[in-house]
Amino acid sequence: MSTFWNILIIACTVIILAGSWWLLFATRKVKVTGKPGSEDEPQTTGHVYDGIEEYDNPLPSWWFNMFVLTIIFAVIYLILYPGLGSFKGVLGWTQVGQWEQEVKAAEEKYAPLYNKYLSMPVEEVIADTAALKMGGRLYANNCSVCHGTDGRGAFGFPNLTDNDWLYGGTAADIKATLVNGRKGNMPAWGNVIGEDGINAVTEYVFSMSGRDHDATAAEKGKTIYGQFCAACHGPDGKGMTAIGAPNLADGIWLYGGSPEQVRHTLRNGRNGVMPAQKDLLQEGKIHLLTAYVYQLSKNN
Repeated sequence: MSTFWNILIIACTVIILAGSWWLLFATRKVKVTGKPGSEDEPQTTGHVYDGIEEYDNPLPSWWFNMFVLTIIFAVIYLILYPGLGSFKGVLGWTQVGQWEQEVKAAEEKYAPLYNKYLSMPVEEVIADTAALKMGGRLYANNCSVCHGTDGRGAFGFPNLTDNDWLYGGTAADIKATLVNGRKGNMPAWGNVIGEDGINAVTEYVFSMSGRDHDATAAEKGKTIYGQFCAACHGPDGKGMTAIGAPNLADGIWLYGGSPEQVRHTLRNGRNGVMPAQKDLLQEGKIHLLTAYVYQLSKNN
């Protein structure tokens, strides 16, 4: 925060508190109990309704005192906690520090439970109902926004309930993905093979999965595929888990399988990122999450 804004915030806060205090006492009145017509006749506000005049009486003492206590509380609060510009308060409290304390306390409380499952193979963890419930909650909090609440993915986000895995579907592969993340990169080929090449390769890719295709264009596309695509996706189009190259022969499409969507992928390329979880989740939590994701495809 710049010096200007720091001073401005402090000045505004102090002026409002001091002004409120002054206003309370400057406008304070003493209740007049005299009778109408006497020297100490109560003043009225000038409001008349159905012949009834409104007396200009002061605030009830409980109400007045409540305002006073509120201002005193505000002053004490601003001394102890942040609120006056960049002044951190004499207690040094911060919301980040509070969050870190709560996280630390939760980790100490639940660490033994996570460590219990960490010592078990994933294949055993998936047989434990309580463990899967914990894994399901971890999934809902950390993964469902991309892969869906049911794990079936979305456009550009893999389906976790089938057996089509970009980087392998073993428990070890899934854990490696969660721990380190993944970065997928499909190069753009539009300027390399031209639009005719894009159309030809699209037809050849369709032929791999048994889809309707133009046989003449597919034959031309086969040659182009062998030159530019086979190194990653394999001569048979079944992909390569070592680099996350998808299987093109199973009819499962991460970015859509319509002719135009496939052409768009070839023409412009694709980039996908799976964030690493090692700095966000404990090892025990990742182990439970691995088990939950692993069993999704086993139960479908």
